[in-house]
Amino acid sequence: MLETSFDGHGSLIRWVDIRGDLPARVFIHGLGGNGEAILGAVARHPSISGHRSILVDLPGHGATDRPSDFSYSLDAHAAAVVAVCRAAGVEGVDLVGHSLGADISVVLAARNPGLVRRMVISEGNLDPLPPSPSGRASQAIALQQEEEFVAGGYQRLMDENPGWAPTLRRCSPLAIHRSSVGLITGTTPTMRALLVAVAVPRTFIKGAHGEPLLDEAGLEAAGVHVVTIQDAGHMMMFDNPPAFVDALAVGLART
Repeated sequence: MLETSFDGHGSLIRWVDIRGDLPARVFIHGLGGNGEAILGAVARHPSISGHRSILVDLPGHGATDRPSDFSYSLDAHAAAVVAVCRAAGVEGVDLVGHSLGADISVVLAARNPGLVRRMVISEGNLDPLPPSPSGRASQAIALQQEEEFVAGGYQRLMDENPGWAPTLRRCSPLAIHRSSVGLITGTTPTMRALLVAVAVPRTFIKGAHGEPLLDEAGLEAAGVHVVTIQDAGHMMMFDNPPAFVDALAVGLART
């Protein structure tokens, strides 16, 4: 894995760099995941392979360092991914982001004009949400106090979600909590407003049984191509891989 500093204090963000043609593609995983486990097979799929592909492990996730003084907000995560792009020497990239990675992609593109060529995101949260015992996992995590989650909530989360546990246990509980708070708090302007305003080809992929997407018609009217993956929930890359890769291929070809 390659690495570079991301927080000004020597903490290192790490990524897998797959050789290939330009433009480079940057893949950003979701909460409690890592680049290789969640999006590695997707990046290497014959339908979209051949391009240089960068699989990032977000701060506090996977092989990347987990500083305790880092905010893990959407803007902070986005700045860390920008550091990866700078260190890798890439610009005009195609962004592929899932869930938390989708929101980070939106923020990155909006805050760094020219760095992103096109964007394909899936199951992103575009609006601020309240902490809640129901709804997205990030809402239930944020309902707990940080100390409470670190002390016991993190282990309960793994116990209750055995399918998530293999990647979740490779994450910092502090990072998971702060990332969840950052995800439902959102940004100013909102992630939805940023997505609508970004002047690059944009595709939003959602699972038919995944998270609800509000005002789909409004996104389409703003030029965001919305695709629904049938027979799939939030983790569509595992639920229906062929349909997900097909949707990515279409999104990555948009001009």
